[in-house]
Amino acid sequence: MNGSLHLWLIPLLPFAGFLLNGILGSRLPKWLVTTIALLAPLAAFGVVLSAAQGFFQTGIGSLPYVETCPSPWINAGTLHIDFSLVLDQLSLVMLLVVTGVGLLIHVYSVGYMSDEEGYARYFSFLNLFLFFMTLLVLAGNALLMFVGWEGVGLASYLLIGFYFHKDSAANAGKKAFIVNRIGDLGFLIGMFLLLANFGTLTFSEIGAKLGQDPGWQGGILTVIALCLLLGATGKSAQLPLYIWLPDAMEGPTPVSALIHAATMVTAGVYMIARTHVLFDHSPFALGVVAVIGAATALFAATIGLVQNDIKRVLAYSTISQLGYMFLGCGVAAYSAAIFHLMTHAFFKALLFLAAGAVIHSLGGEQDLRKMGGLWKKMPVTFAMTTVGVLAIAGFFPLAGFFSKDAILYAAFVQGGSGLVLWFVGLLTALLTSFYMFRLWYMAFLGKPRGEVDHPHANPWSMAVPLVILALLSICGGWIGSERFGAFLAPSVGTRSTAGSAQLELILSIAAVVVALLGWFIADLVYRQKPARAAELAEALPGSYSLLAHKYYVDEFYGASVVKPLFAVSHYLLDWVVDKALLGGTAWLLGGTATYAGAILQRWQSGNLRSYAAWLAAGAAALLLFVVVPWATVLAGFGIHLTMAGH
Repeated sequence: MNGSLHLWLIPLLPFAGFLLNGILGSRLPKWLVTTIALLAPLAAFGVVLSAAQGFFQTGIGSLPYVETCPSPWINAGTLHIDFSLVLDQLSLVMLLVVTGVGLLIHVYSVGYMSDEEGYARYFSFLNLFLFFMTLLVLAGNALLMFVGWEGVGLASYLLIGFYFHKDSAANAGKKAFIVNRIGDLGFLIGMFLLLANFGTLTFSEIGAKLGQDPGWQGGILTVIALCLLLGATGKSAQLPLYIWLPDAMEGPTPVSALIHAATMVTAGVYMIARTHVLFDHSPFALGVVAVIGAATALFAATIGLVQNDIKRVLAYSTISQLGYMFLGCGVAAYSAAIFHLMTHAFFKALLFLAAGAVIHSLGGEQDLRKMGGLWKKMPVTFAMTTVGVLAIAGFFPLAGFFSKDAILYAAFVQGGSGLVLWFVGLLTALLTSFYMFRLWYMAFLGKPRGEVDHPHANPWSMAVPLVILALLSICGGWIGSERFGAFLAPSVGTRSTAGSAQLELILSIAAVVVALLGWFIADLVYRQKPARAAELAEALPGSYSLLAHKYYVDEFYGASVVKPLFAVSHYLLDWVVDKALLGGTAWLLGGTATYAGAILQRWQSGNLRSYAAWLAAGAAALLLFVVVPWATVLAGFGIHLTMAGH
């Protein structure tokens, strides 16, 4: 690739937007705030497109392309870490998704947030989110990736808690921040182990050293991979650290779209794909990734069956779809996982922004039970939602069909435990189709159940991104999993499969049949016999309550982790630190000062008679000491004083 691509501009441009609107935004006119906010991601997207064009012109041999700061970033003893940005096939795909979808969400936000307070603050945080995510993607070593990793955690905290005057939003932001610290600890330990065993944190050097010793399997590599996996489960909301993502719905809806579709939750999947050489040398770690992904996909899908908040349905859908991506990584189908990451970004951003259009039109209403009949009043939003629902359900020829089936096929051809993973994925697809068409029926079809008879129209800035994302959700998978895998092969490797085109066709037909079955059941329950849903809930109160309360996981964590920590903290801080240590020290210092003051008060009373008495007593004591032969007196008691040197 000839010339310099100026990769540093990709994160720097959003960062400049963050600084300008963050520092000057409150004093700038609204149109200028909007211009700055949109130009930053637009320019970054332009740089990425330029890099992609350069790649396709010069061919596969031009990547990876590395830009390194001339002076070392960290140079301490034997530790040398450069500030290096790397563009390869994997990071190029991620950058196109992050900046492209991120730009559309920025445009959508102009209309959605137009009447909100803190308009400049919102866009500065949104630009900051894009800065850290692009830095994470471009990082050439684990430490620089960790900077972006922590940065997206910070940006998510700021955006989830954007409505900080609401306790629920502030608590949701704190929950996301704290839960992710658990995963980040795993990432940190993994980095320390990488440094101890490889002497470097640069991904290419780690891959080269493993390539020199292909027999190195398991052992410390398994420990490192599992530590990195812990970090990935936090960022990508997998079991057991998924609990922050549903509460993240407290932020503005475009924030939900950005977090769920293109940025934070995809970071864990990307990190596993980036460090795939470590997982490839640890079959056990790969198996754990696959099991966590399959379990999370099914677990979250069952919860999504009964959620009534339109955004929470989509939140649990995201957790489930991320489980598919982990499942793909766990069966070493990294290209299929990234393929699904890309198509999911299209249709999940579409679904969230369409849900935002509904919420915006209904004055903030999010309860599906208070909607219905919206297809006549919001035909464009209805059409766009329909595309998103068909895509996520996996109907041919929409994007979700190609990427999800690539993961299921990779699991099936493994045989053995792979067949179990395939069945769990297929069952999850059935549930996904059901709960997404449930959302579709409850929000748009049937009779109106809400209080808003005439939803207000949404501005063009909200409609245009929906149309573009709908087109991408339709044709985004047409490249095909094989061609996509061949493109990513230099970055994530390839793994031969024992399947055939005929088997792939049969499995694809089975997946479509399952999606149709989910639609049929949803149609039966929510269109043909709308009262049946309530009857089923009454007939199975225990199961319904279990799902409605999300398996009581939050309650379990609250009782087993949060409350004991609060109790210990209260005891340590309130009694040990506050009352015993600080209080005791204050009492000791205060008592000493009081006692010393009382003595000094007697000495410095200002009374001449008292001074004369103390002077006489001192003179008498001194005279007594000089005159009395103390050696003789003490000798009488058997005490003998010996002079030094005798």
